Amino acid sequence: MIISASRRTDIPSYYADWFFNRTKEGFVLARNPVNFRQISRISLAPEAVDGIVFWTKNPSPMLGRLGEIEEYRYYFQFTLTPYGKDIEPDIPGKPDIIIPAFKRLSKTIGADRVIWRYDPILISEKYSAAYHVRAFKKLAEELHGHTRKVTVSFIDVNYRGLKSNTKELALQEFPPTIQIELASRLSEIARSYGLAIDTCAEKIDLRPYGIEHARCIDDKLLGKLFGRNLNVGKDKNQRLECGCVSSVDIGMYNTCLNGCRYCYANYNKAAVGGNFARHNPVSPLISGEVGEGDSIIVRECTTRPRARLSSRKN
Repeated sequence: MIISASRRTDIPSYYADWFFNRTKEGFVLARNPVNFRQISRISLAPEAVDGIVFWTKNPSPMLGRLGEIEEYRYYFQFTLTPYGKDIEPDIPGKPDIIIPAFKRLSKTIGADRVIWRYDPILISEKYSAAYHVRAFKKLAEELHGHTRKVTVSFIDVNYRGLKSNTKELALQEFPPTIQIELASRLSEIARSYGLAIDTCAEKIDLRPYGIEHARCIDDKLLGKLFGRNLNVGKDKNQRLECGCVSSVDIGMYNTCLNGCRYCYANYNKAAVGGNFARHNPVSPLISGEVGEGDSIIVRECTTRPRARLSSRKN
């Protein structure tokens, strides 16, 4: 079983204490996003978890405590974009906090386990294609040696909740022709800094420019990093173009405080504050408590012999 922590919210940024408490307890509860009253009980015992994929824009709250999860196999999907407060209003300063955190994380666990995400790419008068070329090059130069791969994607305003979230940004048309031209430039830059480059859930074929389709939750990467072969099927709950394998997400929609205007996971602004106010670091749920009428279902998982993992960098 692979744990996704989480596509639905930024656990490292805002729920690190909760996550470490859940690993100590050995299980977590997660509500079904479609059926609120249905709760899954998910084992976090090291022998039940094949790997954890963290998704974050700021892992700083976790950095001093990674030794607490040395028995787990994990890597980070780290989103770092060139946008300002108009797009990402509550992300801490990138030059003084986020980029140093990226480098410190890489130094701690190894560059192979920190994947840079430059996504989603949007186009406006301020953030033109030329702007992205310059910004991508600057970030690639900063992160050179601290990651091995960059994943890019282009914004799809028709995707869940994005039209309302982005309506005040005056986004420009972003046809496939411009996407392809921009992707080819980014590919050249990435390769010049020794970075592999792929795309997340994109329909357009960019393989002629050396850009593969991404597998963000990747059983093969976990196997390569930690020397254990996994054979996990494609995640049928994701978009057709998504290459991710099956995982169990332990987050919750409408709980992230980053406030990113392109975010599909926060589609009800009023709910975000309320859900965060109900967060209890010692609760098995990321927000709230188990109540009357809730039904808990134990998620089945296969277990493997427990083995202590080396904390060395890969």
